[in-house]
Amino acid sequence: MHDVIIACDFSSKEELYSFLDKFGPVRPFLKVGMELFYQEGPEMVRELKKKGYKIFLDLKLHDIPNTVMRAMKNIASLGVDITNVHAAGGIEMMKAALRGLREGAKGEIPKLISVTQLTSINEEILKNELFIHAGLAETVRAYAQNTKTAGLDGCVCSPLEAPIIKELGLLSVTPGIRMEGDSKDDQKRFTTPAMARELGSTYIVVGRSITGAADPMAAYERCKKDFAG
Repeated sequence: MHDVIIACDFSSKEELYSFLDKFGPVRPFLKVGMELFYQEGPEMVRELKKKGYKIFLDLKLHDIPNTVMRAMKNIASLGVDITNVHAAGGIEMMKAALRGLREGAKGEIPKLISVTQLTSINEEILKNELFIHAGLAETVRAYAQNTKTAGLDGCVCSPLEAPIIKELGLLSVTPGIRMEGDSKDDQKRFTTPAMARELGSTYIVVGRSITGAADPMAAYERCKKDFAG
């Protein structure tokens, strides 16, 4: 199950396909997020699935339960492999999301994970802007426990919180990954692929360290090697 997922934060399908051409016959696991999905829509996801790519559709749904359920029925019909919601929406919303996936899936049900806290959030933001006065680790643990109660498969979290998720028996999908020496950009909580492996991450999501590399294929292979150990 362990794998490297490439964060495809491109502005258009043309940019994405130009990037993927550099991989030849290799079909890496791809994360399609809001920027690309809102530009190109569901048809691009269908195209990628037909080409043999695994897809993590990262839209972080967060709305009333019935709305999320209906949206998840549509997402399930695309045949994606992983998708997600915000755990802050609560247990009933997460249960509704899972019902939607089960009703809409034409084959295997996509794995459903929750976002506990964004990797751009630190203790100061948590306390001063979000008015959550529990610590970051305590908050992540509580949201992860709600995720488990709702019946989801796992959580998106910082690699630093992966041990918490693993302890609860959930899979962890961890962004905030940078290769040694790379810029950390807007990430507050990040690690290298090797550190993420040691912390127990199930999947790592790697963006600019691969997409911005002079040789993306070499960077991808290095990430996979470092993560595999």
